[in-house]
Amino acid sequence: HIKDIAPTHKFEKPTEPVKRDVKISQSMTVAELANQMALKNTDLISKMMSLGVMATVNQSLDQDTAILITEEIGHNPVIQKENEDDIEQPEKIKITDGKTRAPIVTIMGHVDHGKTSLLDYIRKSKITESESGGITQHVGAYRVKTNNGEIAFLDTPGHAAFTSMRARGAQVTDIVILVVSADDGVMPQTEEAIEHAKAAGVPLIVAINKIDKENADQEKVKNDLAAKNVIPEEWGGETIFIPISALTGEGVDTLLDSIVLQAEILELKAHDTGPATGTVIESSLDKGKGPVATVLIQNGALNMKDFVLVGQTFGRVRALFNEFGKPVNSAGPSTPVVITGLSATPNVGDQLISTDDEKKVKEIASTREKKQKEIDMQSKQKNFSIESFGDANGTKKIINYLVKTDVQGSCEAILNSLQSIENPDVGLEIIYSGVGGITESDINLALSAQAHVIGFNVRADSKAKKLIESHDIPLQYFSIIYDLIDAVKFDLSGELEPEVKEEIIGIATVKDVFRSSKLGAIAGTIVSEGIIQKDQPIRVLRENTVIYEGELE
Repeated sequence: HIKDIAPTHKFEKPTEPVKRDVKISQSMTVAELANQMALKNTDLISKMMSLGVMATVNQSLDQDTAILITEEIGHNPVIQKENEDDIEQPEKIKITDGKTRAPIVTIMGHVDHGKTSLLDYIRKSKITESESGGITQHVGAYRVKTNNGEIAFLDTPGHAAFTSMRARGAQVTDIVILVVSADDGVMPQTEEAIEHAKAAGVPLIVAINKIDKENADQEKVKNDLAAKNVIPEEWGGETIFIPISALTGEGVDTLLDSIVLQAEILELKAHDTGPATGTVIESSLDKGKGPVATVLIQNGALNMKDFVLVGQTFGRVRALFNEFGKPVNSAGPSTPVVITGLSATPNVGDQLISTDDEKKVKEIASTREKKQKEIDMQSKQKNFSIESFGDANGTKKIINYLVKTDVQGSCEAILNSLQSIENPDVGLEIIYSGVGGITESDINLALSAQAHVIGFNVRADSKAKKLIESHDIPLQYFSIIYDLIDAVKFDLSGELEPEVKEEIIGIATVKDVFRSSKLGAIAGTIVSEGIIQKDQPIRVLRENTVIYEGELE
């Protein structure tokens, strides 16, 4: 009786395409995207080709491209927030309960306006002398006891190249002191510092320095700053202006009082127990200690043997040192400490988070690293395709550079400065940059890429030196960023094709031609201008047309 039963299931052809929610993460491969859309890889690739996007199955796409493709195919893109950072804390830590903490104050201002001298006077110690070119090369963080409580100072380098770092410096800060020299007035980096403070929404205190100089003009400084929308209190504005002299110390106490006052208004609080969070202000590679990072703790307490996650690096706190190099056991809020025991040198501005879960820390660090690598790969692929199409005849020469620096902050600053050098005929590519001495593997890399090697406050080790000498690799050492940038600019201009200029040194007119069996034609000439020399190149013109080019025998 089987044939009597009517078939109950008929396959109905779908009348309209299914619109799916496609989850899109920070970076995903073509295969993952196809999987999300329930398409075959080959179908997706051919659809992408019709949209003008060329990609292989395992190539990773950036978020924008993936969203675009999804919308074109008619699905609904859903941007995935990464779920791995569940022990993340917000960037700017605002805590309403907890104990009162010391304010974190950043000193900003133009080069040579006396930021470091002011800090020196406050700390009663000298660090200015040792700096090359009067430029703060390393970010210092200091905790200072004043009569009214403690203050943590960040000394950000005033150099234009440190803009990126300074922009981050302002994110860590509660109060910005803007040092303006009374004899110089407002300079480019003064304006920059004002912008950073405004962007971070941080209160500003202006310290007019060098008032002991004869040509000091405080009113001019006030006028200049008022033009930049920084208006003194006595003019009805809200910015405190304090005249000081970092040399004699005049006005410095008043400055400290107003910092403490400002801090009270802000009601800064933090917990001094529990997991620590903080920000990296500097990191470097120490020969004995390995990767070393200076961290400003913002909340909680960092103890020895804590597991920490710092950006893409992780580790266990092996040792803690305060700013004077003395070992300490733990660090609370608003305290700068140097930590050792990380897996690699972190980037300046990375968040530090301490936890007791080692497995979690390793997982997150490796996920972040993987993501970063994928994002780097995408930008490389993008750049590559733009370059290869944009310059079909390939006239633009490229010089490769390999840069090694002593600390991460300088490294970033140097890369930013180098990338902003414009030269229409010669480009520069930084094939590798890192922290620490120049090693054998660096030189091997430079060899394969035919790169110039630059060391900033670092030197090559003995093995690397041998390689450099035997292969004659261009290597330069620097200790001042300005010099380094100038040298690179000089290198770039040196790569330009030499311009050939011709100078006519003499003109002669042919009066008669003799024939000789030995020498062929001999021209009898009379010199009408300049000099005629043997073995010089000549041109013979007939009715202003060149009929022969050669050398005079």
